[in-house]
Amino acid sequence: RQREIQKIIDHWQRSLCINTGWIDDFAIIISRYLLVYIFFAIVVVVVVTSTRLNIYSIAKHEIGKFFKSVATFQGHSGRVNSAKFSPDGCKLISSSDDKTVCVWDTSRGKTIHVFDGHSDKVNDAQFSPEGNLIVSCSNDKTIRLWDIQSNFEIQKLEGHSSCVTSNQFSPDGKMIASSSFDKTIRLWDVESGEEIRRLEGHSDGIIISSSDDKTIIVWNVMSGKMMTELKGHSGFVTRVRFSPANLSIISCSDDNTIRIWNVASGKEMTTIKEFKGVNDLQLFADGQTILSCSNHFTIRLWDLQFEIGTQQLEGHCGPVTGVDISPDNSMIVSSSDDGTIRLWRQL
Repeated sequence: RQREIQKIIDHWQRSLCINTGWIDDFAIIISRYLLVYIFFAIVVVVVVTSTRLNIYSIAKHEIGKFFKSVATFQGHSGRVNSAKFSPDGCKLISSSDDKTVCVWDTSRGKTIHVFDGHSDKVNDAQFSPEGNLIVSCSNDKTIRLWDIQSNFEIQKLEGHSSCVTSNQFSPDGKMIASSSFDKTIRLWDVESGEEIRRLEGHSDGIIISSSDDKTIIVWNVMSGKMMTELKGHSGFVTRVRFSPANLSIISCSDDNTIRIWNVASGKEMTTIKEFKGVNDLQLFADGQTILSCSNHFTIRLWDLQFEIGTQQLEGHCGPVTGVDISPDNSMIVSSSDDGTIRLWRQL
């Protein structure tokens, strides 16, 4: 029944043009509330005709966040692999195949600084929790730390034996975790630049990690030991996120699916199907809305409780490689194979 409801909702979305992002703000607002009432009516019919009595708390649940494209940032000369907000939401950072990391002014869409030091494609970049440092990683097998104020490189972390695919600061900003095609995750001390620990476990390619061996591994950071292995995807697992709201793990893959897992049991709870391979996902602060991007050139928002798509954002001319949500949840940024970064604002 949920799949039938999904098809009906998707049909209404298309007919109302909610998913195009081309209708004006007033039309989107009308469509937003119409979507809620349509969904409510359909679920009521399903409940009434069902042989079992099910109670839904729909009246208290707002379905859908709606966004509109407000800016396109251009400056990279190659594919943009990631774009992320600064902790205050005033800046963006992007990484690209053109071997650079760019910092942008969110409000003006202008480049503040270009960090040029990597000798190969830059796969990921992120601000530190305090916003004073940047970490980036590259196919040149290095992770680099940059100072925002001086614009200088302050650390080059070396140790991986293959391309470094992603990096992330710890919540306190004292450590960096990096993943690589050398099948390891490494933890680094920010101040000294020294490697603290190495986690090995994936059988093909490489806290929560994912791999092209189709698995997800949950690690105990203190011991460095594997706690749980999640299996179910039939393709490369491109991204995993932890949802503290309901103690679940959300993953996406080039098998065209988003999957939700129970952390305690390690069991798969839900599968959401996309049109093409899913490259990245984020979770809004409400814990109920997923943001994803795919090789279908689109960005989609999903209602986690009812497992339905609520909006599809179009505009990129190539696969969308990454997405991020601003700290106040009012904006989305996306990066693409088309060499651009797009900013979307909530209506």
